[in-house]
Amino acid sequence: MARSSQSARYLDIHPVDPQPRLIDQAVHVLQEGGLIAYPTDSCYALGCTLDAREPLERIRRIRQVGKDHHFTLVCADFAQLSQFVIVSNPTFRLVKNSTPGPYTFILPATKEVPRRMAHPKKHTVGVRIPDHRVTHALLEALGEPIVSSTLLLPGQEDPPSEGWVVQDLLGDQLDAIIDSGEVGIEPTTVVNLSAGEVEVARVGAGDPDRF
Repeated sequence: MARSSQSARYLDIHPVDPQPRLIDQAVHVLQEGGLIAYPTDSCYALGCTLDAREPLERIRRIRQVGKDHHFTLVCADFAQLSQFVIVSNPTFRLVKNSTPGPYTFILPATKEVPRRMAHPKKHTVGVRIPDHRVTHALLEALGEPIVSSTLLLPGQEDPPSEGWVVQDLLGDQLDAIIDSGEVGIEPTTVVNLSAGEVEVARVGAGDPDRF
């Protein structure tokens, strides 16, 4: 979906009881190759589908990140997560016990992950299972992970916490914005498990002491 000069579609979705009609509209935008901003249990994220190329480059431009940026596959459940990353026996229980929640795990990517979104040298990718009703509704309707990146703009300390702020900042660069009320401003806690050891790479909304 190539961007025009139009502002993004604005979808006001209930945080506890998401309207199926509006969820379907957001999923349609994703399936048509669009880029959305959506709420999670940590903060707002930018998201697109696995096969989307142009939105991935749009995320890189918006966030001003390079080819070595770790994208995150936001998954519906552990079964889906395990299709896209290699989870060894030692890390299985750690990841399983920490999901759903505001944690991102860096793990070796399987062949299911397109090379353009994995780390170019390490071939690793972020994965997570959020604890947010609207996110889960999106994932259930889409049937695959949402390729995501924290909506943190260059030069800003915190992500925006409300949909109308996202619209003011990025309305002409996105295809849809989901507003489900105010969300947090802390990104996830990132735990790098790709080398077989536990490394807390970023302290965020999740409790790092559990690792």
